[in-house]
Amino acid sequence: MRFADEVAERRGLDVEWTRRAIGQAQQLGVVQRLMQPSPPGTRRNWAAYRGRFIDPVRIAAGVRFWQEHGEALTRAEQEYGVPAEIIVGIIGVETIYGQQMGDFRVIDALATLAFNHPPEHPRAADRIAYFRGELEQFLSMQNRREQDPLQPLGSYAGAMGMPQFMPSSQVRWAVDFDADGKVDIVGSAADAIGSVASYFKGHGWHTGMPTHYPVQLDAAPEDLAALLAPDILPTFSVFDFTGRGALLDGEALEHAGPLALVELQNGDAPSSYVAGTENFYVITRYNQSSNYAMAVIELGREVKQARQR
Repeated sequence: MRFADEVAERRGLDVEWTRRAIGQAQQLGVVQRLMQPSPPGTRRNWAAYRGRFIDPVRIAAGVRFWQEHGEALTRAEQEYGVPAEIIVGIIGVETIYGQQMGDFRVIDALATLAFNHPPEHPRAADRIAYFRGELEQFLSMQNRREQDPLQPLGSYAGAMGMPQFMPSSQVRWAVDFDADGKVDIVGSAADAIGSVASYFKGHGWHTGMPTHYPVQLDAAPEDLAALLAPDILPTFSVFDFTGRGALLDGEALEHAGPLALVELQNGDAPSSYVAGTENFYVITRYNQSSNYAMAVIELGREVKQARQR
């Protein structure tokens, strides 16, 4: 209730409305369990992760989505410079093109993570602050729209709509792309498409830049460690990259911006690697996972190829 009072004061909301909304939120044990961190030392498995998202059902749904909303996808690519296949990849990975947008009440998910986040998480304090901010944005957004804060459904983290935007992303990046006078990323595919493109453009998408290049490694252990140290953040010039044993060819050697050596762990098998560009990094602003970014890229590519066939 103290939080409700603070939000009402900061946002100029009615105190009783804010208290009533938060007072009806329920703590969800399943959300707490789903937010538990992986055990230390757990290696991810890119092949298994890929298999969850690159499958015939999702590809076929992507082709139908592209056929039905091709005009909006073309317009978004023209206005924001983000390829249609990347937008298609995002919405497909997130919700199978609106088929699975989540069935948790958003206010329950956000309140659970704002006030009862698993304390054993290594970044618990930061995440509590983040989810309190998202809960505040959600309440303010629903009040401004004169919509019931108890109605919206979303993911166990409080993300909503076809592109699974958190409240702060809705406020900042969502757009009325179908020009019907309201922003609706739940029911309007055009708004979802435009909003994803707006998000990427706002996070620094470079029109025409590839997301990644193939790479071969001939690196000493110390050079490999240095290449992996920045993780997915593009840091190295092509000269520095190749000088440390990350070998490129073709157009990659002409790349003007920084690169990152992106590791795709394969469980107990050796890792795979790609050279990630600034656009690869932009995709990870949506979800900070190299596996996620590659799944988006590859699903979009598979849908594009299937549509062409």
